[in-house]
Amino acid sequence: MKALFVSGIRENHPVDSVFLVAAKNHGVTKGGSGYLVLKLLDRSGEIEGRVWDRAEELARGFEKSDYVRVRGQATLYQGRLQLRVHDIARVDEKEVAAEDFLPKSPYDPEVMAGELMTILGGMKNRHLQALAEAFFADQEFMDLFKRAPAGKSIHHPYLGGLLEHTLSLLKLILKVVENYRGIDVDLLLIGGFLHDIGKVYEFSFDRSVEYTDSGQLLGHLVMEVEIVNEKIKSIADFPEPLAMLVKHMIVSHHGSYEFGSPKLPQTVEAVILHYLDDLDGKIQSIQSLMEKEPDSRWTSFHRAYGRSFFRGKHEDENES
Repeated sequence: MKALFVSGIRENHPVDSVFLVAAKNHGVTKGGSGYLVLKLLDRSGEIEGRVWDRAEELARGFEKSDYVRVRGQATLYQGRLQLRVHDIARVDEKEVAAEDFLPKSPYDPEVMAGELMTILGGMKNRHLQALAEAFFADQEFMDLFKRAPAGKSIHHPYLGGLLEHTLSLLKLILKVVENYRGIDVDLLLIGGFLHDIGKVYEFSFDRSVEYTDSGQLLGHLVMEVEIVNEKIKSIADFPEPLAMLVKHMIVSHHGSYEFGSPKLPQTVEAVILHYLDDLDGKIQSIQSLMEKEPDSRWTSFHRAYGRSFFRGKHEDENES
C-alpha cells in the first residue's frame, strides 16, 4: 500500500510516492523552454504537478493513465498545493494496488444493491416490475452498475457512486411521495432506477474516470433510451404508453435544454425526479467539499455552484 496519499501532502514537505497520471499537458515558457503540467491522483484526491527541469526528457518515460513514481517538493501556489516535480518515472501496474488510486463509495455495493432490489421489488405494476427484473438478471450490467461512478467530478465521482446515488434517490422518492396525492409511485421509482444507467457505458473507470467514445458522442441519455428499449422488447405485452412515460422520465431528468435534456419534464413524476436527482447530487457534492476542509468555517469556491459554503457553527453553539 502507498505510504503517502494526496490528502497527506503538506506545504514545503518532500514527496516520494506513486500516483496515477490523470492528465499530461505540455507548455512552453516565455523563454522557449518546455514544461509539463500534470494531474496526479490517488483515491484520496488529486494534485497538480509541474515539471520545469528536463521536461522533454522525462515526458518520454510515461503517458497519461500510467502509474508513476514522483519525487519532488510540495509548494503553495495561489492558495493551492502543487508539486514541483524533480523526477518522474513509470511504474509497472503489477507493482501497485489498484484500490489505492480510485476512490470508492464508503458503502458496500452488495448491500446497496440488495436495498435497491428490495425497494423496486415493492412495485405493484407488473410491467415495471418485469422491467426492473430484466436489469437485475443482466449480470454484465449489474457488475458494471455496482462499480460505476455517477460523474467524472461534480457528484459521486467514485467507484460505486452511481449505485449510491441511485439508492439515495429512491429513498428520497419514497419520502416525498408521502406528501402528495395522485403520484404514480412505481413510475417514479423505475425512473429513479433507470435515469442514469447509461453512465455504466458513458464512463470508463479502470484507472481513472474518463469518458468513453460513446459517452462523448452520444451521452448517457441517448444510451439509456436504447438500453431500455431493448429490455422492453424482451417483455411480453409491455404497454407502449407506459414505455413512453418511462422514456420521458429518462430524457427529461436533466430538467432543461441547457443541461442536455431534449425535453422538459412534462409529467408530475418527471418533475419530481428532476428536482430530487438535482438535490441529491448537489448535497453530496457540497458535503464532500466540506469534508475535504474540516478545519475551515468556509469551503473553497465551488465553481459548479458559483459560491463558497459556510460550515462553521453558530456562535451560541460554540459557547455551549
